[in-house]
Amino acid sequence: MTIVKLSEASQKQGLGTAVKVLETEARALQELAGFLNDSFLQAIEMISSAEGRVIVTGMGKSGHVGKKIAATFASTGTPAFFVHPAEASHGDMGMIVRGDIVLALSNSGEAKEMNDLIEYTRRFAIPLIGITSRPESTLAARADIALLLPPCPEACPNGLAPTTSTTLTLAMGDAIAVTLLEKKGFTEKDFKVFHPGGKLGQQLMKVSEIMHTGYKVPLAPEDIAVPDAIDIITAKGFGCIGLTDKNGLLTGIITDGDIRRKIGEDILGKTAKDIMTQNPKTASSETLVAEAMAVMNDMKNSFRRITCLLVVDTSGKPVGLLHIHDCLRAGFA
Repeated sequence: MTIVKLSEASQKQGLGTAVKVLETEARALQELAGFLNDSFLQAIEMISSAEGRVIVTGMGKSGHVGKKIAATFASTGTPAFFVHPAEASHGDMGMIVRGDIVLALSNSGEAKEMNDLIEYTRRFAIPLIGITSRPESTLAARADIALLLPPCPEACPNGLAPTTSTTLTLAMGDAIAVTLLEKKGFTEKDFKVFHPGGKLGQQLMKVSEIMHTGYKVPLAPEDIAVPDAIDIITAKGFGCIGLTDKNGLLTGIITDGDIRRKIGEDILGKTAKDIMTQNPKTASSETLVAEAMAVMNDMKNSFRRITCLLVVDTSGKPVGLLHIHDCLRAGFA
């Protein structure tokens, strides 16, 4: 790769331009925050009470922003998809039905390609929400609710390239999506349903999804003889056994390491309770796998690092076991 060396003047000019762009857009976002009014709340009520989907549309750069807004809606519990306004005039209008809501994006509010779609919503009484910076525009006038953007200058020095306006539109879409998310009580569990793959899905994976349960879990009463406990450890193959009291509550654990360290203490004539580690580290079925791994890989106490965790319910009874290999197979490193 060729590295181009810039003069000090060129570096200052380039950084100065970049900083100016960011400062311009940051100021615009601050203005937008103070620009929200009852129309925003009305839009939230309209969308949250809709029986159908949110149909997002926009032309040019607004269309690109619209695709992202539709994707954000869909992934946070508000069914939505994007319809290109020009394609809508050639048959895709059939994707929009009664019960849906159209969210139209146009900074000028005068994109000619949207006229047919706007007229379609008026003809069939389909609610129309417009996002525009011009209150006197066609979109603002025809929409049931107009969400106005503050009249801020574009970050482009010529005032032509959509920069500040697209940032504001995108931010407005995010504000709507997150407000709807909170209004619906959308949780991490719901989010995981829509993001089963990739890094997001992995971050939200819970111990219950990959832990071993039932007969696979090595468990025994704490008064079991050590030789019998060793047999169970060998048979189950996890390198450990959980010990319980007469009420079924977890009281301790014995690992392969414990047996090796105590082999010279004539442990074969003892009970598991005599040599077990009391109050072992555990997890709940709702613990995130990443958090469980952090417990197993305790960097502050390297000699205490463990390869498995017993999973207990709220009463302290063991209900499963998570092994480090399960985490690795699930993509955690």
